[in-house]
Amino acid sequence: MSTTATAGSPGSATDRRTARERLLDAANELFYAEGVHTVGIDRIIEHAGVAKASLYSTYGSKDELVRAYLVLRHERIQARIERHVAAHTDPRERVLAVFDAQAERFAEPGYRGCAFTAAAAESEPGSAAVEETENYRAWLVGVLTELSREAGAREPEALARRLQMIYDGAGLAIRIDRAATAGPDARDAAATLLDAALA
Repeated sequence: MSTTATAGSPGSATDRRTARERLLDAANELFYAEGVHTVGIDRIIEHAGVAKASLYSTYGSKDELVRAYLVLRHERIQARIERHVAAHTDPRERVLAVFDAQAERFAEPGYRGCAFTAAAAESEPGSAAVEETENYRAWLVGVLTELSREAGAREPEALARRLQMIYDGAGLAIRIDRAATAGPDARDAAATLLDAALA
């Protein structure tokens, strides 16, 4: 197989990304599409167009590259949710905006389910994948708790846990069942639960 780099491709003269950026971009693409353990280091290095030493000098290990991949995913989800929430001043709509953000993600080409669920399912306790999944999930329930409190829910922590279950279920429904209405259905279910908590 030819390894000649074409203009603009990873490792080419016109690819201005750093080795760190190229490795992370390659990991993001391959890990999400195929799984964190299915994809080996050699494939990431080839896809990124960098030397093997670059991976170890930049990330130290594959486990830490997995961590960086999930941190990137977390940051993108956080930015999307914050954007949707900030678009509303009504406290009820701010809670439901979390589900609008999720539906937006569902509509993007190449959506293959929750990166955290997939990575954690493949990984051992104590691994970077499991640690970052726990961090992400704690952050999400924290956001839902705070928004539920702002909306005036009687038991915001309990409501947030239940809303997170709807959020999780929607992700599975669209990934496994290919349920085209998973986004709006999750929002409707969340609204019903929220309204009951506010009554």
